[in-house]
Amino acid sequence: MKDKIKEIILSVNPGMDVEDEDFNIAEDMDSMDILALMEELEDAFDIEITMEEKNEENFSSIDALAEMIERLQQ
Repeated sequence: MKDKIKEIILSVNPGMDVEDEDFNIAEDMDSMDILALMEELEDAFDIEITMEEKNEENFSSIDALAEMIERLQQ
């Protein structure tokens, strides 16, 4: 799942260093990229990211995104 998330991030913004341990999606991507990322994640994983899930904590790392996606797929 994490590889797919990285692939989607790079499709939205090819300049991101998804291998950087300090990579923080909420801080390193602009709001338009984050909106595009959410849409791509919803399509790729057949989920709906609710308003309560749209927070900085869930978009702080690839691990946090993966955990959110797993919760939403249940």
